Parts: sequence; C-alpha cells; structure tokens
Amino acid sequence: MKLNPDHKNNLDALRRIEGQIRGIQKMIDGKRYCVDILTQLSAVSNAIGRVQDNILSKHLNSCVKKAMQGTSEVAKDKKIEEVIKLLKTFRRGC
Repeated sequence: MKLNPDHKNNLDALRRIEGQIRGIQKMIDGKRYCVDILTQLSAVSNAIGRVQDNILSKHLNSCVKKAMQGTSEVAKDKKIEEVIKLLKTFRRGC
C-alpha cells in the first residue's frame, strides 16, 4: 500500500491561484491592457511553480527517501526513473 504525503498546506495557494485566474478572465472580458494581463499570467505561473516545488520537495523527502532507505533495488530503481521522468517533464513544461 502506498502512503502518500499530505499536501493540504498547498490548498490555500491553489485557492489564491484560482482567484487570480478568475481575475484574469475578468481582465480579458474587460479588454484590459495586454501588459497588465501578461503580468498577472506571469504571477499565476510563478505561484503554480511554487506549489509544484513544494509538492516535489515533499515527494523527494518522503516517498523517494523511503524507497532509498528500503532494501528493494527494484523499488529504488523505479523511484529514480520516476524522478528522472518528472524532471524531464518539468524541463519540457508539459
């Protein structure tokens, strides 16, 4: 059975991001200046990146750490491959 870390501490940030997205939608509906919209989009992107960093950090410090402390070489190899795949995904931005 997998034991997943608790990510509830990110919910407040995600709710703020949700509010920012709604604000951007209103800006577009209101035909606001492009630069203002782009500035808000950048802020959202940065906020999402912080949440992503928090969750990755927790994953490395809990799930990956636990696998590395175990005796199963297969489990260790799977976690390493998982992290490599994540980093490649982040680098591509997908």
